Amino acid sequence: MTLQEAIEARHSVRAYKNQPLAKTHVEALQEKIDEVNREGGLHIQLILNEPKAFLGPFARYGKFSGVTNYLVMAGVKADDLDDRIGYYGEQVVLFAQTIGLNTCWVGLSYTKIPGTYVLNEGEVIQAYISIGYGATQGVSHKIKRIDQVSNVSDTTPDWFRRGVEAALLAPTAVNQQKFSFEYIGNVDGRPQVRAKKGFSLIGYTHMDLGIAKYHFEIGAGKENFQWA
Repeated sequence: MTLQEAIEARHSVRAYKNQPLAKTHVEALQEKIDEVNREGGLHIQLILNEPKAFLGPFARYGKFSGVTNYLVMAGVKADDLDDRIGYYGEQVVLFAQTIGLNTCWVGLSYTKIPGTYVLNEGEVIQAYISIGYGATQGVSHKIKRIDQVSNVSDTTPDWFRRGVEAALLAPTAVNQQKFSFEYIGNVDGRPQVRAKKGFSLIGYTHMDLGIAKYHFEIGAGKENFQWA
């Protein structure tokens, strides 16, 4: 499965089979996590065979069941931490999809269990991601139109449209999709795109934008543009 195919196949999954992760999947996940931690300056941690984080009232409200494996999304507190957690965390999510695992970004529906993770000085936890073998593959949700989140037109390149289409398939908090992409045109000989977050009372817009930007890069092709 390619990353583009993973984008199209991925849906948020909240119910999981009672099945431990295969050793090969654990090793592949850990290798990917180590990679994005280095690149993103993060401290993402894979927690295995631990059911308590998703047994509380918040998890029941979020309709989670069977979650025993998850990612703790942590890093040193900084203005851009949520952006990086979204951008690099989604790299792990899509990688997981390519090897046959299901996931769901979780902002509130979890309980922090002492002793299951490590926080170094200055680090905070911003989200969890459930991961495992889904009881189902999840379902699609209604998404916005391309013109509602971009300045796509007859004069913008095809790769820009593909990027926006991929971004619209990105997971966002309660499917709010509070982001936008603007094609600027050539600057110093190379096309530029500006990505912006919108306002939301729910929050998580920085993290959502980071996720959407990674999807955009896959759909558009990083070689075709640079971020403004």
